[in-house]
Amino acid sequence: MKRRKIAAGNWKMNKTFSEGRALASAIAEGMEPSENLVILGVPAIHLKAVANTAKKVKGLEVAAQNCHQAESGAYTGEISVDMIKSVGAKYVIIGHSERREYFNESHELLAQKVDATLSKRLIPIFCCGEPLSIREEGTHVAHVKKQLEESLFHLKTKPFEKIVIAYEPIWAIGTGVTASPAQAQDMHKAIRQLIADRYSERVADETSILYGGSVKPANAKELFSQPDVDGGLVGGASLKADDFLKIIGSF
Repeated sequence: MKRRKIAAGNWKMNKTFSEGRALASAIAEGMEPSENLVILGVPAIHLKAVANTAKKVKGLEVAAQNCHQAESGAYTGEISVDMIKSVGAKYVIIGHSERREYFNESHELLAQKVDATLSKRLIPIFCCGEPLSIREEGTHVAHVKKQLEESLFHLKTKPFEKIVIAYEPIWAIGTGVTASPAQAQDMHKAIRQLIADRYSERVADETSILYGGSVKPANAKELFSQPDVDGGLVGGASLKADDFLKIIGSF
């Protein structure tokens, strides 16, 4: 099975309800027919409205930006996988570097969130990546390997095949600094090899691996043209319909 090309937006903590509805509508109206997949990762207040918009457009889906690992309970302020599924979202972003850093999410916790997401037949977009200090030490592959081993590689082959991976060099998120196309390709190739070593070449070849880190219209085409880069997890540029539509058109 050929792996899908994906342009995923991560709105982070941005957009009021009316602003989010307008942005989703502008993206939906501007999309051209394609076999590629577009995913909007939106705050919880937008999930239902954006899912309703996405239903009308082939190739447009919605992701929650986080979930709780428990099915339900006394977890004020959290959102469960059942809640996410009930509004029509099909994806969940798990392990974003901001969640790891600001909310101290551990590898073990992320493994539980992955399991919770898959248990309800939703698809995790699992984020991994290294800070600048690790990159400068040259141990970035080992760093990402540990993230994958402790949060994903407990999965058997069938559930792992549903995973989308997003590689985020933390030093390039929101900084305006982007990994060069060669740096992105080298890391994506290394991740694909780690998957092949754990599962098989076939599974590795079918896994979509996205690049996340200051993706914008000016660099998307060159990044996405790399043989192991299957698209992007886009932050700031996904908040402007024109910019995001240009990125979607970069494949």
